[in-house]
Amino acid sequence: MNGTDGEKLIAALSKTVDELMRTAARQPVRVSVRVGDAAIEAEWPTAGGGPAEEEPKETQAAPEEGTTVNASLVGTFYRASEPGAPPFVDVGDVVQAGQQIAIIEAMKLMIPVEADRSGTLLDVLVGDGESVEFDQPLFALAVEESA
Repeated sequence: MNGTDGEKLIAALSKTVDELMRTAARQPVRVSVRVGDAAIEAEWPTAGGGPAEEEPKETQAAPEEGTTVNASLVGTFYRASEPGAPPFVDVGDVVQAGQQIAIIEAMKLMIPVEADRSGTLLDVLVGDGESVEFDQPLFALAVEESA
């Protein structure tokens, strides 16, 4: 395989993984991509919700009137789109369901973290650049009451 063919194969595999991450009902806990002879492998959480080899951990308690936004996969947590850029959100910001509030990097892919409900950001529970586990609380959120 020459350089151009390898680049095309990497681009095609990246596009496939991106499509998988955007369209899957649940995010996989592990994605493996091989280039030589091409391959994509994905592993989803077991019925208990965590990786197969360990029991799910108790999640950190959210404030009484709030809830948490949790990691959808294992990776590295980033509050901003790039080093030196302002964070997507800060404590006190009002966020809307579907709004991007962070990024998790997994296997050199930048996966957006989106608020799954509208509310006010109460706390950031993870430091920028820290490793996160599947279903780990990332943000504490005071949920807006439906009218």
